[in-house]
Amino acid sequence: MRASVIQIAVDEGESVESRRRRVASMVREQAGADLVVLPELWTTGAFAYEAFGQEAEPLEGPTYEAMAKAASDAGVWLHAGSIPERDPDGPLYNTSLVFSPSGDLAAAYRKIHRFGFDKGEAVLMGAGSELVTVRLPSTTLGLGTCYDLRFPELFRGLVDAGAETLVVPAGWPERRRSHWTLLAQARAVENQSFVVACGTAGTHAGVPQAGHSIVVDPWGEVLAEAGAGEEVLTVEFDPGKVATTREQFPALKDRVLGLQPPRRP
Repeated sequence: MRASVIQIAVDEGESVESRRRRVASMVREQAGADLVVLPELWTTGAFAYEAFGQEAEPLEGPTYEAMAKAASDAGVWLHAGSIPERDPDGPLYNTSLVFSPSGDLAAAYRKIHRFGFDKGEAVLMGAGSELVTVRLPSTTLGLGTCYDLRFPELFRGLVDAGAETLVVPAGWPERRRSHWTLLAQARAVENQSFVVACGTAGTHAGVPQAGHSIVVDPWGEVLAEAGAGEEVLTVEFDPGKVATTREQFPALKDRVLGLQPPRRP
């Protein structure tokens, strides 16, 4: 399986429409890949809170249309990162979109864990509630977004739902880059899964971004890692290694907690 992880910078001087065209062109250049992954909130910047409401769009809005066509043109499975979604009957959501090689929407995931504590995304956006997996010909994707990476129970739930490759788009800050790498490897090891994590470069609303998109195998080995700037990280891996790892080292079979309701005293 060949994955292309597109780590872009969100330049505040570039219009959303211009960035949309640029990213669509970059996706088309990945023809031949099996999976292409974009970062979180790349239309606005993950820390550009004031832009969320201004640039929010319906699920099937301009970004949906541009990415669906790019996926179809390239003939790839495209995890199009996330957008600020405006639900006509509710709040804004941080929503990820996954398209098939025919350009059809295969899945949408509303981010469950919102970052910011008492400000930013945590108060401006609603929380998703559903775990989402996507079946590809050679693997099953489990979807998470940025801050979700800190919550292992979400990814264990995805594994229980059949996930073998965990995909995490993000807008992760540089000051916590060590956490990004550590958590990506931890989620891979504890779930015996591949992790494909795509971050952003540059600076969003004055917040330097970590970059360093990363692909990790089920043993925690880093297969590829980007630098700090804009980059397309391409890596090939064997999805069958998940089953082999789980068979050779069947730790998941030894789970006790979380498998059944606790006994009443």
